[in-house]
Amino acid sequence: MIDALVIGGGIAGISIGSRLSDTSKVIILEAEKELAYHASSRSAATFIENYGNNVVRSLNTASKHYLENDNGGVLSPRGMMLVGKKGQESHFLRDSETFGLNEISIHEAKQKFDLLDTSKVTKVSYRDDVFDLDTDLFFQNFLKRFKKNDGLIYTNSKVLSISYDKNKWVVKTSEDEFEAKLLINASGAWVDEVAKIAGIKPLNFTPYKRSIARIKVTESDSVKVWPMVTGINEEFYAKPDAGQLLVSPADETATNPHDAWATEEDLATGIDFLSQIAEISVDRITSSWAGLRTFSPDKALVIGHDKIYPEFFWFAGQGGYGFQTSAAASELASELILGISPTIGRDLSRSLSPSRFY
Repeated sequence: MIDALVIGGGIAGISIGSRLSDTSKVIILEAEKELAYHASSRSAATFIENYGNNVVRSLNTASKHYLENDNGGVLSPRGMMLVGKKGQESHFLRDSETFGLNEISIHEAKQKFDLLDTSKVTKVSYRDDVFDLDTDLFFQNFLKRFKKNDGLIYTNSKVLSISYDKNKWVVKTSEDEFEAKLLINASGAWVDEVAKIAGIKPLNFTPYKRSIARIKVTESDSVKVWPMVTGINEEFYAKPDAGQLLVSPADETATNPHDAWATEEDLATGIDFLSQIAEISVDRITSSWAGLRTFSPDKALVIGHDKIYPEFFWFAGQGGYGFQTSAAASELASELILGISPTIGRDLSRSLSPSRFY
């Protein structure tokens, strides 16, 4: 019998599995043929400290030092620009304050983003300390640590049944059977489904689809140094990536857990918003995808032992903040499991506990 069985091989599962493997025998189960198949491989790969509600922001801040320094760090400068059009002035002030952005002149904005359409954009704000996050390197760092500690990973291992008897969990997949003292639910969009299989009350998580297109920009040679650009009310965002430009309508379509894909309509919406503030013509989309951002009812992460069945541990609801919160979130999860006083403090830990939904 092992110490902990983690269901889910995304950034949530690999980060908590890695930390626990320092002192415990851990196995990770992933339903797909490879790790990080769903949301973790479809991230916008950005660190914005002022993103999310107050609880999420506290986790962002608590994660920043680790992201900057561990294994040489995984952050690189990008910057963030908010653009507003005529009639959006009040919302511009609100969004600038929300993201901690300072207003700059149209001239300065044009220097940072040379295809900005100054005939349409009337307000711009900006901050330097928004970063690209190397999600692959970050994931691999945790994975190497897990393997170094002799952690085991089983892919193609969809969970079929879960039972608890005689102080142990018994989890069956199509190929294997596992016994563990602790079950960690880090299954992303499927978190409530796994809970139901285990006979645990679901917490009403909702997956929301978000779509992204990658386009080639021919009008400028400066794409690589552009900041991330976003619209009022997060109506779209665009961000340089591998010499091209990622464009998203920042859609949030409630859905069921599934292997998400982007529709032509969603992609066209994002590109249309971009064309309203930038002198860019899009001839073709080089690639596209969609991912599921799964939120709890209050939009904060859920980290902790189930109130009724403490041998069942929730590590879920990462939403759109999985990578940028995972350093602090996985540290908290491991501390709670090992009985260590939370580094982030008990008040924040309580704000993340699943007990708040009972």
